[in-house]
Parts: sequence; C-alpha cells; structure tokens
Amino acid sequence: MSHITVTLPDGSQKQVETGSPVRSVAAAISPRLAEAALAAWVDDRMVDLDFPLSADASVRIVTSKSPEALELYRHSTAHLMAAAVTALFPGVQCGIGPAIEDGFFYDFVVERPFVPEDLEAIEARMRELAAGDFRYERQMWPRDEAIAFFHTRGEPLKVQLIEEKTAGQSHVSCYTIKDRDTFVDFCVGPHVPSTGRLKAFKLTATSNAYWKGDARNQPMQRIYGTAFFSQKELDEHLARIEEAKRRDHRRLGRDLGLFTFHPWAPGAGFWTGKGATLYNTLADYMRGKLFPAGYQEVKTPIVYNKALWELSGHWSHYRENMFLVESADGEAMGLKAMNCPGHYLLYSTEKHSYREMPIRFHEQTPLHRNEASGVLGGLTRVRQFSQDDGHCFLMESQIAGEVEALLRLIQGIYADFGLDYAAKLSTRPEKFIGEIALWDRAEAALKEALEQARQPYTINAGDGAFYGPKIDFDITDAIGRKWQCGTIQLDYVAPERFDLKYVGADNAEHRPVVIHRAIFGSFERFIAILIEHFAGAFPLWLAPVQVSVLPIADRHLDYARQVRAALAGAGLRAVVDERQEKVNLKIRDAQLQKVPYMLVVGDREAADRAVAVRSRSKGDLGARPLDRFLADALAEVGSKQLS
Repeated sequence: MSHITVTLPDGSQKQVETGSPVRSVAAAISPRLAEAALAAWVDDRMVDLDFPLSADASVRIVTSKSPEALELYRHSTAHLMAAAVTALFPGVQCGIGPAIEDGFFYDFVVERPFVPEDLEAIEARMRELAAGDFRYERQMWPRDEAIAFFHTRGEPLKVQLIEEKTAGQSHVSCYTIKDRDTFVDFCVGPHVPSTGRLKAFKLTATSNAYWKGDARNQPMQRIYGTAFFSQKELDEHLARIEEAKRRDHRRLGRDLGLFTFHPWAPGAGFWTGKGATLYNTLADYMRGKLFPAGYQEVKTPIVYNKALWELSGHWSHYRENMFLVESADGEAMGLKAMNCPGHYLLYSTEKHSYREMPIRFHEQTPLHRNEASGVLGGLTRVRQFSQDDGHCFLMESQIAGEVEALLRLIQGIYADFGLDYAAKLSTRPEKFIGEIALWDRAEAALKEALEQARQPYTINAGDGAFYGPKIDFDITDAIGRKWQCGTIQLDYVAPERFDLKYVGADNAEHRPVVIHRAIFGSFERFIAILIEHFAGAFPLWLAPVQVSVLPIADRHLDYARQVRAALAGAGLRAVVDERQEKVNLKIRDAQLQKVPYMLVVGDREAADRAVAVRSRSKGDLGARPLDRFLADALAEVGSKQLS
C-alpha cells in the first residue's frame, strides 16, 4: 500500500495511505480534532472530510473556531432549508442558496408566496432533518446525466446553472441528504459532514426575488435565515435584530418628524424643519472642522456637458448610474454623481505654485445617482444626497503629512459622535494603472502616515482602487454593526486625464497627486447611522430641538416665551409647547420626541426667573435659575457631551 505525505500548518508531517479521506488526517492528529472537524483545506481548496487524498499535500482542518467555519455552516444550513422546502412543497424549483454576512438565503419558485406559518413548518422540518443526522454526501455525476436528472425533475434553473458553470467538465458535483425524501442539489460544496452538526438556526424573513437578481427573469420567493454554532450566539443575534428594528431610522425618522419620502421623488428625502435643522447642524459642524484645517468651501455646477464625463471616464464606465438630460438645443448633459471632475476643472482655472500646496477643496452640494428602484431603502440608499466631499491637490512629497493630518481629523470627528472605528489599508489590485514603483511609494506613504498618527489598521490586500491605494474606515454603532463611511484615496490617474499642473521650486511644471477624502460619506446615510446609533435620542449638541419649554397654564405663556427667547438668543434650539393640555401630557410628548431637556414653568418659576428642569435621561432635576441652566446647557453643547 503506497503512502503520501501530509504537511500540517505547524510544519509537521504525517504519513497516510494513498486515497485516505481527509478525515483520517484529523483522526491521526487527535480524537478530539476528529470529532470537531467540519471540513479541511487541502492546499488551496476547501473540501469535505470524505475527500480522498491522492498526492502529497498541505492540510488544515476546519473546526468551528476557524475563520471560514461560520460561512461553511450557514451554507450547509441553507441546503438543510432547501431540503425541508422541497419535502413540504412538492413541485418547488430551487434556485441558489448562499451564505451571506448575517446568515443565508435560498430562492425558490413556488405557486404562492410564503407566509409566516410556512416558515414555522419549514423550520420544524429542518429540526427533524438535523435530529436525523443525515450525511451530506457528495456525488460526482456525469454532466449529461445531471442535466437530464434536473430536467426530468422539472428544475430548469438548475439545468441552466449546470450548463453555465460546468462547461467543458465531464462530471459535476451534486449533494444529497438521504432521509425519507431524498434531497439532491447541484453544488460545488463543501458542506459539514452531516445534518446533526446544525443545531442553532432560525428562519427570519421572506421577500420577493428574481432569478439572478434581474427583474426580467423568473419571479421567485426568497427565504432568509441565520445560523450560529451555539444557541447563545443565535439568541444574542436575534436580540440584536429586534434592537435594530427598534432603532430603524425609517420608523424613528417618521415618529420624530425628521424626514419623509414621496413616490413622485423616489430615493430623495423631504426634510422637515426639524430634519433640516439636524442636516444643517451636521453641515455646519463639518465646516467648523474643515475651515481651520485649511479647506476652501467651493460650489460647482450640478449639470455638465457629456464632454466632462467623457474626459473623466464616467460616460463610458458609469453612464447607466447617472441621470442624463438634454438641453433645449439638444446638448447631451449629465447630473453630477460626484464632485471630483468639477473640482479638477476649478483647480485648472488658475496657475498654481508649489508654495500653495496642498490646495484643499470641499463641497456639500447635491449629487444624483440613478440607483435601481429595488435597492432604495430609507436614507441608506438614495438617488439624491450630499457628501462631506473633499479633494486635496498636493505634491507627492506631501502625501504622508497630509494623510496623517486627515487621520487626526477623522479621529477627532468620530470621537465627537462616540463612534468606534477601524481602519484598513487597501493595496494594489490585480488590475491597476501606473508604475509598480509609484504604487510602492504611495502605499509606503500611507503606512507611514498611519503609524505616525498611531492609528491601528489592517491590510486589505488587493482591494485598492485601480488608480491608487486607499484607507477606508468602518465605524461601529451602539449595537455592534459596522458601516463603511470614511475614505482616503490617492489618485494618480485624474491629474493625468485632466492635465493638472503646478509650478515647482525648479520653475518647471509638475503633476500633482489628488487625495479624495470623505469622513461622513453622504449626509443622508450618516444621519441614518446616527439615528440608529442614538436610537433617536441625540445628544444635546446635535438634537434638532434641544429644549422644550412647558408652561403649566395659559397665564405662564408670556414667561415661557421669555425663557425661549433667552435660550434662542444664546444659540439653543428651543420651542414652547403652547397647547392647552396638562403639563404631564406635555412632558410625555416631549419624552416621546426625545427632547433632551424640558423646562416646566409656573407661578414660582416666573416669580423667581427660574425653570424646573427635567432631563430626558435623568428625570426631574429640580428648579434652578434660568441663567444657571443656560450656562450649564451651553457648556454641555460646547463639550460635545454624549450623555
């Protein structure tokens, strides 16, 4: 009997018989590992534990502690769900069932939409299958036989997948789960060894879908679910989902009277007075940060001739995402989807010296992107938005210093909102333009800036833009969700396309480097994140209404208005609740509107020029002189206190 050599991750080697399943390697290492094994990496391919070893190879056993294990586990759970659906709904057609970030889904063609009772029945059948501990058995079928099998069974979508994905192959991979209703699916795998490994799962929702995501294709029903290695992890995840629903910015935006939408303007928000106040507070906050950092706020046109978009490359590569218009005399135009081309034109209107560099532009005018109607969602995916967009024109020698300054700016801004974040450096992708030596210098400059700013970061290898490396920032909200917001991108391509120049110390013309940078990203999306992060209870400095003055009776209205005038005169956003209602109802309504402070005024307060202070979070704080409350509130606003 011949043997082969298996090399383990620690460099040690083991001899196994040729043709042995990879599970034998786990058994040779330890019985505990054999019991915990879910799959294995053989060289650069993840395989089932039954995979036969036919040549010397590097092997790494996958357990629940491995980074790729949860995706594997969820993919297998998606197949478990498909087996349950086909058993309960004869004649169903199966589409695809991948693992996704928070779970998995599977698409089906069924006679009617799924209802909640269906999900309960499907989940119960899944638990029966899990209790049966049936093998996920991989079988290699001749390609023609597999096509004929799925065609005979009335599954043309599977036939299409096989024809598209296995062209030129003699055999295809199919998996079976053999209970009383044998489930067969075309899939490259791998899967966990058996259904008994799947313990903690939950079906969460259904939605309409289309084959391959194209509305012109077969309509389908999608079932979403999630799975974890333990019930505790699943319970925690489901609790986070419920908390996310409670914080949903679409509901809170409506309940707090911040914004609304109308079908005649899809993907564009209507901001109420309170919502516009919040929007403008953020815009002015950013201006207050950028002006001291040397930025000029500029305004550039909304509509440009297609010649600009041809020069920038957007006309050929991005036109389907733009809103195109035609002037009265037939001139082809496009609404701007980003500010950078306009900033390049503005930079080009004057000659620049190295002494001026860096030159920093920022702009907050509306942008428009023609997003598909099916992906629009609240403020997080819209067609009209504004960015805290900026472009820095600088010499290559200034990159490290400019990026370090940007990192410190970003650190301070996110801290003001109580947002934790992580930075990742994205390096040269497979398809790039420019010299490798230039890329190496650019990446080294970004690393130097990150280290000088003492900013921890991870490497996101190969994920840079084709025109240069970048640093992206993922912020984490109050319930642990991550959102990609800020970015710092080096661009060597645009200066070439637009023939941007500056005059150097040698009196010769040189090409600047451009840094694209954003911190909030879009105001709309950042506001959505903040609404959910704070659950609508904004800190005092950010709240659209900071103080509500509540007169006890009509005779106290004049004093309440005086209090409001004093607060407004000092720069606080205050209102008077003039309704003829009991003060307890006014307090309750102010609490529901998440107003940070309520000031109750009656005879005693009017006589003493005082206010009875009630905090949204701390309750009754007692009476105090108006001047003292005003000073305390202004100090809280000035310090950007978060609670």
